[in-house]
Amino acid sequence: MSNEHDTAIDARTTAPDAPHSLWSELRDAIRGTNADYTKIPLRRAVFLLAVPMVLELVLESTFAVVDIFFVAKLGPSAVATVGLTETYLFLLYSIAMGLAMSVTAIVARRIGENKRGEAAITSVQAILIALLVSLPFAIVGIVWAKDLLRLMGADAWSIEHGYRYTQWMLGGNAVIMLLFVINAIFRGAGDAAIAMRVLWLANGLNIVLCPLLIFGFGPIPALGIEGAAIATNIGRGAGVALQLYMLFRGGKHIRVALSQLAWHGAVLFNIVRTSLGGIGQMLVSMTSWIFLMRILSSLGSDAVAGATIAIRIMMFTLMPAWGMSNAAATLVGQNLGADQPARAEAAVWRIGWYNMAFTSAVSIAFFAFHHELIALFTRDPGVIAVGGEWLRILSYSYFVYGWWMVSVQAFNGAGDTVTPTKINVVFFWLIQIPLAYVLAISLDWQYLGVFWAVFVSETAVGLFTLWLFSRGKWKTVQV
Repeated sequence: MSNEHDTAIDARTTAPDAPHSLWSELRDAIRGTNADYTKIPLRRAVFLLAVPMVLELVLESTFAVVDIFFVAKLGPSAVATVGLTETYLFLLYSIAMGLAMSVTAIVARRIGENKRGEAAITSVQAILIALLVSLPFAIVGIVWAKDLLRLMGADAWSIEHGYRYTQWMLGGNAVIMLLFVINAIFRGAGDAAIAMRVLWLANGLNIVLCPLLIFGFGPIPALGIEGAAIATNIGRGAGVALQLYMLFRGGKHIRVALSQLAWHGAVLFNIVRTSLGGIGQMLVSMTSWIFLMRILSSLGSDAVAGATIAIRIMMFTLMPAWGMSNAAATLVGQNLGADQPARAEAAVWRIGWYNMAFTSAVSIAFFAFHHELIALFTRDPGVIAVGGEWLRILSYSYFVYGWWMVSVQAFNGAGDTVTPTKINVVFFWLIQIPLAYVLAISLDWQYLGVFWAVFVSETAVGLFTLWLFSRGKWKTVQV
């Protein structure tokens, strides 16, 4: 039924056009085009948006894996420091991602309505918000790094030697905020190729600098775990510089003029209002992860290190699916702006099937090679045992993640960030956290209790979110 629906949408929205070879389509996707994603054939629209978004996030996840690969050479405590620091960064990510959801939805809607000037003004206000939000995180991270690690149950090595990593990562958080928000602007406008090139630069530099600064080379001193954080900040800073250059120079779909660099209170308030649901959505899921890491830290550094490596591998394999899901958010926002809700829904179902096929293949690899995958990053048998078990448990329902991501992004792309927030409160706070504590601590399942709690809660939330999307109320949201 969905295939027939897609065909009907394609037929209604296809203008006479010359046939495109796969190579020319791929070239256009990577270079970027000025195509109208509300009018070209749906299959082509998905391809042109999804390819750069997938490539963008594949390199992002590649860096996450490379980073932990080199840090793991410093021992389990160093990996645990990264994992514990990321629990605080997750709070920042939740704000950045929630704000990015709002920005993508609003910019996409304005582009679909053919109001490009308003889209540019929205972009400027989003950047101002990102800078204001980053300041308190930087102050807290620089001044109280040791206390933050101690609060999360870090061991003595992490507190005495790893705190500088925490200082750099939290102190330089503005580049994280800006990377998220400005790339969200490009995605919402349909300039996914620019967002891709930005992360290629940022993460390419990270990958090159990470081993040089951690272990030293020639005149470059070995900075240890601190070097990993410095490399990340340099790479992301370069990415932000490219973002700003491209935003003012102008992409295929959006350009900010100097005259638009002004405070627009009404627009800024609309972004904040719309982003509250997205921020809440991410805060719920991220704070849930913090509680899980706190439980794992009580079980020792091996449990934290194994979970940290497993989550990096999970992030690496999910990034292509997130890229396709981001394409769904753009297509939903732009097509709702162009008053084509049926086409918006068709795009989501199409991308959902692509995601399921991909995550099903990954789940087979997780099941067959769970210990071998963790062993690529560490030789510690305790860490391998922990991380391998999580990958094995994940493999049982990984295909659900593909549907979950695309249905959530459909809500977000429509501007309905409140519904996923309510869903997350129930499944993460009221189910996942209590279940993890009961299984891991009360029933003494140890780290397996945490992993099975994640399996139960995230499988359930994925299926429920997809069912709610199918009801279609998201089509009537105004932003």
